[in-house]
Amino acid sequence: RTSLGKVICERRAFGQSVSDPASLCMDNGMWSCSENDITCSELVPSIMSNLLNPDAIFSNNEMSLSDIEIYGFDYDYTLVFYSKHLHTLIFNAARDLLINEHRYPVEIRKYEYDPDFAIRGLHYDVQRAVLMKIDAFHYIQLGTVYRGLSVVPDEEVIEMYEGSHVPLEQMSDFYGKSSHGNTMKQFMDIFSLPEMTLLSCVNEHFLKNNIDYEPVHLYKDVKDSIRDVHIKGIMYERSKQILYICYAEQTRAVLAKLADHGKKMFLITNSPSSFVDKGMRYIVGKDWRDLFDVVIVQAEKPNFFNDKRRPFRKVNEKGVLLWDKIHKLQKGQIYKQGNLYEFLKLTGWRGSKVLYFGDHIYSDLADLTLKHGWRTGAIIPELRSELKIMNTEQYIQTMTWLQTLTGLLEQMQVHRDAASQLVLQEWKKERKEMREMTKGFFNAQFGSLFRTDQNPTYFLRRLSRFADIYMASLSCLLNYDVSHTFYPRRTPLQHELPAWSDRPPAAGLPLLQEAQAK
Repeated sequence: RTSLGKVICERRAFGQSVSDPASLCMDNGMWSCSENDITCSELVPSIMSNLLNPDAIFSNNEMSLSDIEIYGFDYDYTLVFYSKHLHTLIFNAARDLLINEHRYPVEIRKYEYDPDFAIRGLHYDVQRAVLMKIDAFHYIQLGTVYRGLSVVPDEEVIEMYEGSHVPLEQMSDFYGKSSHGNTMKQFMDIFSLPEMTLLSCVNEHFLKNNIDYEPVHLYKDVKDSIRDVHIKGIMYERSKQILYICYAEQTRAVLAKLADHGKKMFLITNSPSSFVDKGMRYIVGKDWRDLFDVVIVQAEKPNFFNDKRRPFRKVNEKGVLLWDKIHKLQKGQIYKQGNLYEFLKLTGWRGSKVLYFGDHIYSDLADLTLKHGWRTGAIIPELRSELKIMNTEQYIQTMTWLQTLTGLLEQMQVHRDAASQLVLQEWKKERKEMREMTKGFFNAQFGSLFRTDQNPTYFLRRLSRFADIYMASLSCLLNYDVSHTFYPRRTPLQHELPAWSDRPPAAGLPLLQEAQAK
């Protein structure tokens, strides 16, 4: 902090700036305030006593579990969590495909997967070959634009986009894909982390070695290589899946709890039956299918939710597809393909009595919310680590002062004399530096998954729209009764009084201290 920053304080917490500028005075060349004011350092202990529990479930929409009769699940990163070693396998396999099948320079083999480079929700400008973070209002967060592995200077970004705003027609389409007329691709699922890293590494190699290339072709080749790792079964063949699975015991406990309370359960996944069977045998046991009323593999979501023509086919014990017409989805059987409209016809599971969990905001949740009225739960593994960071004293101190500084800038900008303007410029510089520091708490390149400076990210905008509740993992359900009601916290709109946000958290909000006490 600057010498100015050490002595500035506020009358109240979080942006409630000094209302009377006369109470701020110069004392031996430094700003001071009256003895009744509350300093930022005094706010930290009170904030530290109300830390959020990383194992809590957070609500965007009011929902009672007592209304839920049927629970549906995606497989990857919903029922099953993988270690980052699996991402290394995907990265290496796709990199080798680029070399062996697409004839890319063998030198790219020197690049290795960096699990700390990218975060989910980033946008990739296919034609300009830059990876960036965009907020809920389509503004690029300057300082988070990367060409290859190097940050693009702010001045160059502003020149490229004639500012920092990305017009709607250039954004990715509804499912986050780059299609005709669109130049942006948004990476939304966890498996996209190795794809973003590989894109950046290959771009870096071409740029550093002055190799002339077409960015659109490079994007397509990397996308196809990543796809082939999944579609051609390379990932499934090379990975000894059980070595990569994490938190199996917690997932087993969740499924057992729901089964004990008589809840119906189903599984809809894009993964193949052999891969799912191997993982579920490890998590639950050889009789895992007895837990689920319906199991559907290779569903090809999001097409599963929209295409009314694709029929279901039964998969026998040897993985062979049978041609029998499906008149009923039977418990203990595995089905392939199909579509949601036929699924609803055969099961009758409609409306808000169904709660479906998935990790992909578009492919898993969007259509179910908008078209079919199911309740939805988003699994966001990054949430747990971000909350742990937000609970640290260093983060709280930094954010408290950042909010204080912002409030002071807003209040004191009316003073136009030269001395005041000099102080304001110092504060603006310090605020910019602290924003960069805050970003670095989460990810050195792109910051938090959920925020771009003061605004929500585009990722959070979609999460808030399509998920009724969200949590770090299914294991969070173990902390709640099956009749628990989730209430979204009332946060003030910009034109509303901030009284509610200044109050202590409601009694029903799961706090970290309460969880530890239990």
